[in-house]
Amino acid sequence: MIRRRSVVLGLAASGLLARAARAQPAKTHRVGLIGPGLPFTDKTPAVIGLTKGFAQRGYTVGGNLVLETRAAQGKLDLLPKLVEELNAAKVDAIVTIGYPPALIAKEHATAPVVVTNSGDPVATHLVASLARPGGNVTGVSEVATELSAKRLQLLKEAVPNLKKVAMLWNADDLGMTLRYEAAGAVAQQLGVTVQSLGVRAPDDFDDAFRAMNRDPPDGLLMVTDALTNLNHQRVFGYAAAHKLPAMYEYDFLVRDGGLISYGPDGAEVLDRAAGLVDRILKGAKPADLPLEEPTRFLLVINQKTADTIGLTIPRSILARADDVID
Repeated sequence: MIRRRSVVLGLAASGLLARAARAQPAKTHRVGLIGPGLPFTDKTPAVIGLTKGFAQRGYTVGGNLVLETRAAQGKLDLLPKLVEELNAAKVDAIVTIGYPPALIAKEHATAPVVVTNSGDPVATHLVASLARPGGNVTGVSEVATELSAKRLQLLKEAVPNLKKVAMLWNADDLGMTLRYEAAGAVAQQLGVTVQSLGVRAPDDFDDAFRAMNRDPPDGLLMVTDALTNLNHQRVFGYAAAHKLPAMYEYDFLVRDGGLISYGPDGAEVLDRAAGLVDRILKGAKPADLPLEEPTRFLLVINQKTADTIGLTIPRSILARADDVID
C-alpha cells in the first residue's frame, strides 16, 4: 500500500512539474542584424526574409525572438561601435549583410556570426574553408566568379555589339574588389574590354560619370555594396540619360528602376541564414557549420527601363527571365 501511494504521489508530482514547465515562458533569444547601409525597418527585405525564415522554425520576431538591428548608413567607421552595442545587448548570434560588417563582426563580436552578401568568404579570409569554417563565423557564401561570368554573358546577349563595359565598384571593399576582378577576367574571355571605375566616396561618382562621358562604354555593370547601393539612383539617372544598358547584381535594384539583374534569390539566402541561426541557438558551433551556397538565382528585367533607353531585349533572354517588370 505504501509503495502504491508513493507511485501515485510520484505521478502527481510529475504532473505538477509538467504543468509548471508548460506554464514557464519560452526562452527569448536575441539576434543581431547589422548592415552597412540604411536603417532597417519592417519593410526592409533583410528583415522580411529573416522574419519569415525564423517563423518557419518556430520563432516569432517580437515574441520569443528579439531582432536587434544596427545600420552604419554608409559610415563604415561606425561598425566597431555598432558591434560593441550588439555585444552589450548580449545577442545570441549576429547576422551580417555585406563584407565590411562581416569582417568587423568576426574581429569584435562575442556571439557567433552568420554572414550574407559578403562575397567569397574564403578569399576574403573570413573563414578557413567552406566545409570547415573554423572560428566564430559561418553563413551563406556566394559563387562570385560564376555569377560574374553569367552577368556579363547576359549583358552581351542583351547588347550584341558590346565591346566595352564600364565596371563600377567600391574599391575600398575587398569583397567587392574581388567580384570586380572576377568579372574583369571573364570580360577578357568574352572579348570585351573593361573600363575600371572604382569609387571610394559619394563624390567619386561624378568622376566616374565624367570618365564615361570622355570614353563612352557600351554597357555598365555595377557591383553592389553599401556605397553603390546608396547612390544607385544617380547611376540609374546617368544610365537613362545616356541610354546605357546596365547590369545589376540583385533584383531589388531592377524593381527600383534598373534594367537587368542576375543574382541569388535574396529570400532563399535569408532563409538559409535563419536556418543557421536556429542551429546555433540550439547549440551548434559556427566552426562546425559548413557555409551554404545559394541554389536559386533570379533573372529580372525591367521592360519599362528598356523602352526608355530604346533597347530591345532579345526574346532568348525574355524567355528565361524569372520576372519581367512592365
